[in-house]
Amino acid sequence: QVQLVESGGGYVQAGGSLRLSCAASGGTFSRYTMGWFRQAPGKERDFVAAISWSSGRTAYADAVKGRFTISRDNAKNTVYLQMNSLKPENTAVYYCAATWRTAISTLASEYGYWGQGTQVTVSS
Repeated sequence: QVQLVESGGGYVQAGGSLRLSCAASGGTFSRYTMGWFRQAPGKERDFVAAISWSSGRTAYADAVKGRFTISRDNAKNTVYLQMNSLKPENTAVYYCAATWRTAISTLASEYGYWGQGTQVTVSS
């Protein structure tokens, strides 16, 4: 069973950047498809980005395409989310998730492992 720990969240002004990291332990990280989701207060958890085990395939929510980049380093058991040109509406708790599914999924229900989340706050 894999454990996930996110870091890198914080407070940033609109237009700024943050890089989130998610460190995995307890499992074969390189076998998992990894995803990032976010949840704003009073809203559902939404898909942000996902990456296949080999980094050969990625997927992004339309709202973040061109601004966010997901990547992974299987040697370090870590997945990253580089977030540029941040907007106030990007404020949320960001969660890292893992799934055994080889196909990239945008559905939170298909991810079996989750981190505790890291807060990202973007001021206007």
